[in-house]
Formats: sequence, C-alpha cells, structure tokens
Amino acid sequence: MSAIYDFQAVSIDGKPVPLERFRGQVLLIVNTASACGFTPQFGGLEKLHQTYGERGLVVLGFPCNQFGSQDPGSNEEIGTFCQRNYGVSFPMMSKVEVNGAEAHPLYRWLTAEAPGILGSKAIKWNFTKFLVGKDGRVIKRYAPQDAPEKLAKDIEAALAA
Repeated sequence: MSAIYDFQAVSIDGKPVPLERFRGQVLLIVNTASACGFTPQFGGLEKLHQTYGERGLVVLGFPCNQFGSQDPGSNEEIGTFCQRNYGVSFPMMSKVEVNGAEAHPLYRWLTAEAPGILGSKAIKWNFTKFLVGKDGRVIKRYAPQDAPEKLAKDIEAALAA
C-alpha cells in the first residue's frame, strides 16, 4: 500500500468508507476516546473541521479502547457522546485497534510511514494525530498532547500545496 487511498474504513454507523473518497483532500486522522484527559480535543478538532473543511480538510476520528479502556461504549454510544458534548460533525469511524495483531491496516500503514519518537511504530495514547497531504502521503505525526489548534499552520501549508 503506497497511499491512503488504498484503504477502507467503516463509518460509526456501519457503512463502508473507501478512503479513495477523500482523494485530493488533506486528512487529519485521529484515534479518539470518550473518557480520556484529552477528550476535550474533540472541540478543537471540530473547530479545525469548521475552519478548514470548505478548503479541503477532512478530520477522521477513529475511536479506540486500547488505552486505559477509555472508550468502552458501542459505536452508537460514542457517536452520540461526540455529537452531544462536542458538536462533532466530522466523520467518525467504527471503533478500531491501532496497535498489535488486530490493528487496523490503515494504522499499521500510518505508523510505518510516520514512526514516533526513536522510531517507535506503536501509538502511545489516545489522540495521536496524522496529517495526510492531498497526494495521500503522510506529512507528519503529532503526539496526543499536541492541541488541535497548534496544527493550524501545518494544515494551512498542506491545503496550499
């Protein structure tokens, strides 16, 4: 697999989502959790979606329960939580694993393309973010503590490319 468009996900309501659908757009892919210290980042992610969506940014949330069991709910419960508490209108996908033998193939690819500190391929915690350019290639990986608003400059550069 050489670009993000080679992958498919499943929406939070169970529909297939070929990532080919986002060809030519900038993607911000985030593994999310509903009961994490970083959960308020949903608000910042939604703000990025609102600010840059019409210019071609798509935020994609992938709920994950692998870190401290901080997203134990069903896809329906997660979707309701995100919409009710943070007004999330960007696409949310079905819950996935991001590490280990059951890791979603997209996450295996993302972590190989943009390893973490000291070359680690593992996702360390919820709200790790990947910025993907219009060409479908990973531009940068961001740590969980990197607030969404701090990514604005990189997003603007990717949109202008």
